[in-house]
Amino acid sequence: MATLPLLSDEEMNPEARAVLDDIRATRGSDFINNFWRALAHDPALLRATWERLKVVMAPGTLDPLTKEMLYIAVSVANGCEYCVHSHTAAARAKGMTPAQHGELLAVIGMAAQTNALASALQVPVDEVFTA
Repeated sequence: MATLPLLSDEEMNPEARAVLDDIRATRGSDFINNFWRALAHDPALLRATWERLKVVMAPGTLDPLTKEMLYIAVSVANGCEYCVHSHTAAARAKGMTPAQHGELLAVIGMAAQTNALASALQVPVDEVFTA
């Protein structure tokens, strides 16, 4: 359950509605997910988050599918159920196959295990790995 109500377009102030209009135009879709509707309570935060997300997730040296898969990995590590679901859907829309998803989850699981072991054992970092 959300900690505050998800705002409909009609309940938002004009600044928040303008951000949602940009989300719709940028994504070419009328769908606005619950994350943005929750952030609409704070139009400045909504705008800042959307503007940063557009920059970070835009095509660059990493392709959009790779970025979505990284987003899934971080969301799993942070335990964000909402983000795992939304970015898995986005990755599938960008072409992630079931085999890629399975491999991604295996890497996430392996990294979680070895991270925990290295932390528990307090293994010192090899000198050749330091910058």
